[in-house]
Amino acid sequence: MKIAPSVCGCGGRVFFVLVDACGAERECSGCGSRAFIADSEDFWNEASWEDDERGAAGCPCGSEEFEAAVAFSLGDDGSVRWVTVGLRCIKDGCCGVYADWKIDYGPTDHLLTMV
Repeated sequence: MKIAPSVCGCGGRVFFVLVDACGAERECSGCGSRAFIADSEDFWNEASWEDDERGAAGCPCGSEEFEAAVAFSLGDDGSVRWVTVGLRCIKDGCCGVYADWKIDYGPTDHLLTMV
């Protein structure tokens, strides 16, 4: 497993995050720059899964600003098999997994830098 923190090009580490069954997109709370996490962009516009709606990640405390990290579960050959997006609320420190999805193609090395 590899875990990497999300960091904006401006150096920002606090984000608003949209999630759905196909992935996640983050928006820097400092500069407003947006970026998809891992291969989310490839599937973002596909029809929603049943009972799935894209929406802003939110903490039970009401905050929508998070530090983000991405965990990559690796197969025996080192290729990415699962992507998991973890968020930590900057208001109360509450942590949780907000999105995860399976990767069933290769090669996958490029995903490790798309956090």
